[in-house]
Amino acid sequence: MDRIPFGIRQLDTIIDGGAPPGSVVLLSGESGAGSREFMYTSAVVNGLGHTNEDLHDLYYGDLASGAALPEEIHYVSFTADDDQLFREMDRVMDEEVVESGFDPVEFVDMAEVYFHTSSVPRPWYAEETAHIRDMAGRHDREGLFAALGDYLNANAQGNLVILDSLSDLISAIGDEHDWSDIVYLVKGLQKAAHSWNGLILAHVNHETVTDVEHGQLVDAADGTMIFEWEQGGSERARTLVFKKFRGVLSQIEDEDIIRFETEIGDAGFDISDVRKIR
Repeated sequence: MDRIPFGIRQLDTIIDGGAPPGSVVLLSGESGAGSREFMYTSAVVNGLGHTNEDLHDLYYGDLASGAALPEEIHYVSFTADDDQLFREMDRVMDEEVVESGFDPVEFVDMAEVYFHTSSVPRPWYAEETAHIRDMAGRHDREGLFAALGDYLNANAQGNLVILDSLSDLISAIGDEHDWSDIVYLVKGLQKAAHSWNGLILAHVNHETVTDVEHGQLVDAADGTMIFEWEQGGSERARTLVFKKFRGVLSQIEDEDIIRFETEIGDAGFDISDVRKIR
């Protein structure tokens, strides 16, 4: 396997099928500019390839030579549950696509760990079940970062893992950790991902970090996609720019592509136009 598809049809076509296995890709976006829709589409369309070949062929098409679907898709959230995620995806994409593609996605709700030391009332984020109580006790000892690490060690091998989102982790570090813990986490992910041979997408709202902090995250990841709003005349357009990406950026540069215009359709996030150097 030479590539793991992002699940974004036009993008995967341009970059020879997807991302190199072992990549950690930072999805850095302004609010509403498409980074979150990119995550949803990546999860659902790759899931669709496992459950409904006809729909996958209709909305995505054939995989590139050398590309293969990830064996499993894992979506890790620190603040949302699977029902909330499904509803958000359903608002973005065609209902039939979401219903078929969401089923094989392994949703990981870490809200119990994330909110445990906060002042948020427990009933808002956790059901009172023996399973949850047992998990809470274990996570109390391990901490949020360790719980995430344990899950990835057990499930990232050869798979697509989506982390939603680093912005939540940044807001959670508080007095117990400092900013360097976030950078170390991404650098550690990068090192481990090469042996896992899967694909990790880590989302961050770049409006929540300073320019220096953002630069450190970009430097720590294998690739970074920037999702922005661009003003063109009287209209605003969503755009995507590759900040860096080992093994991928050279292909885009060879085509003289400087910016992708993007859209949200029935199959979620996609490329609507390619801006080339004239």
